[in-house]
Amino acid sequence: MSGDAVRVGVLRRGTASPSEELRAGLVAKDFSPWPKYFYDERGSALFEEITRQPEYYQTRTELSILRERAGDILRRTGSRELVELGSGSASKTRVLIEAMLSHDGGPVRYVPLDVSESALRASGTRLSKEYPGLEVRGYVGDFHASLGDLLARPASGERLILFLGGTVGNFTPERRRVFLSKLRAGMEAGDHLLLGVDLVKDLDVIEAAYDDAAGVTARFNRNLLHVVNRHLGTDLDPHRFEHRAFYDAEESRVEMWLDARMEQGVWVGEEELVHFEAGEGMRTEISAKFSPHSVEEVLREAGLSLVELYTDGRGYFALALAGVG
Repeated sequence: MSGDAVRVGVLRRGTASPSEELRAGLVAKDFSPWPKYFYDERGSALFEEITRQPEYYQTRTELSILRERAGDILRRTGSRELVELGSGSASKTRVLIEAMLSHDGGPVRYVPLDVSESALRASGTRLSKEYPGLEVRGYVGDFHASLGDLLARPASGERLILFLGGTVGNFTPERRRVFLSKLRAGMEAGDHLLLGVDLVKDLDVIEAAYDDAAGVTARFNRNLLHVVNRHLGTDLDPHRFEHRAFYDAEESRVEMWLDARMEQGVWVGEEELVHFEAGEGMRTEISAKFSPHSVEEVLREAGLSLVELYTDGRGYFALALAGVG
C-alpha cells in the first residue's frame, strides 16, 4: 500500500496468463468468457464514448435510478462501507458516496476493485480531494480470482457491495452461479449487494444499444483484436472483420461477433493458429437480459434474498438490492 488518502493493494489473481486466455479464445473463436480484455486503455476510452451515445440507455438509466433511490438504499442497508467490483471511473458511485456523507453516521470507506491500478489511483485521488471525509482503499484484481481475498479483509462495518452496469450479464449462466455463490460466501450478516441488471425489452432498443449509428461499439469490438495482437504477436487486421450484434430471444442475451470479411489465416511467425472462411465469425461478448422473476431466481440460487428491485419508469434497467438469507 502507498499514499495517504488513497491506498492501493494487489490481490491474488488467476493462474492463467493473458496470453493463455487470449490464445484459448482465439483458437475456440470465442472470447466471451474473458470480457476483461476489452478494457485496455483505448477500449476503456471507447466504452466511455459508448455510454454517451443516444442508443446506449444503460448507463444514464442506471444513474437515474441511483439518484432517485440512493437515500432509500442506504436507509435499508445502514452501510458506511462501499465495496465496488469493477469500479472504473466510479462515476455512478459518487451518488451513493454523497448520500452516505450527507448523513452523520461516522467515517465512510470506499473499497474499489479493478484490473487497472492506474484507474484506481486516478479515481481514488479525485474522490479523496472532492470528499475529504472519505477513506479510499483500492485493490487491483479481477472478479473471479480476487473476490474471496477482497471480502475476507477486515470491514469497517456492514458493507454494501456494488456490481453495477449490468456486468453480471456478461457471464454465462454457470459462471454467474459460481460468481454469485462465491460472493455470497464472503458476505456476513448485515452485508448487502446492489446488482445492476439490464431488463428484457423491445428488440430494436436492445440491438441498437450494441450497434450505434456512430459506429463506436464497432470500434470497441474491433479493438479487442489489437489486444490479441499485442499479447500473442498475431497479425489480426481489424479492418478484415465486420462487427455484428444480435439479440437471441431463446437465451435472453445479446451476442457480439466479429465476422471475417474474407478467407484468412491468423499467424504467429510460421504457425497458423486459426483459419477463417469468408463470413465465419468469432464471438466476443454475451450480455444477458433479465426479467424481475429471473433476477430473483438468480439471487435465490446463490443464497441471496431480494430485498427490493428498483427500476426506471420504462422498465429498461434495474438495481437489485439483495441481502443474506
